[in-house]
Amino acid sequence: MRIDIITVLPELLESPLGHSIMQRAQDKGLVEIGIHNLRDYSVKKHKNVDDYAYGPGAGMVLQIEPIVRCIEALETERKYDEIIYMSPDGERFQQAMANELALKGNLLILCGHYKGVDERVREHFVTKEISLGDYVLSGGELGAAVVTDAVVRLLPGVLSDETSALTDSFQDGLVAPPVYSRPSEFRGMKVPDILLSGHEAKIEKWRFEQSLERTKLRRPELLKSNKR
Repeated sequence: MRIDIITVLPELLESPLGHSIMQRAQDKGLVEIGIHNLRDYSVKKHKNVDDYAYGPGAGMVLQIEPIVRCIEALETERKYDEIIYMSPDGERFQQAMANELALKGNLLILCGHYKGVDERVREHFVTKEISLGDYVLSGGELGAAVVTDAVVRLLPGVLSDETSALTDSFQDGLVAPPVYSRPSEFRGMKVPDILLSGHEAKIEKWRFEQSLERTKLRRPELLKSNKR
């Protein structure tokens, strides 16, 4: 898989995408992540990529010209399955979408900034808009890092145990059950006996029941959407 990210602040992405699982996935050759500075595609003397919006009101807008130059330059190297724009009013990012994107070959993510991007970019070049939630960030970089992380960890070979991602929260429409590790007792706090029983079928039944109960308490809307 190849993921390219267009941003005016590439340094914001270097740390979250350059460590831990993300770095190991790249080292293994399972994913390529390219970070592209939008300012490199500006023809202005001071590499400006924003200007005032037409009409009254405050705030700057990322201009169409450098964005299109960058997209078209990248498209000469590969065809993208999706050109994604990180936007507060996009489709809410959920695990099902991460699963879908993980099946793609090449993704291009555009990070908004200031008051956003010229609407013509969204109308004519973007194929998918994604939002992390009903709030506004300073830019799309953190959102792009979240989407990249959620997608890359699903790729075969990225996690040391490939079944791990299948038991994550939301994969089956429920939140994950509680988990415990050694020691089995600490200051009088004990691990549930069922987890120490070695009876795999009973443990799986317990985990499902715990997931269901935890979902009812914490995220009941998931049960309504899944009609459980």
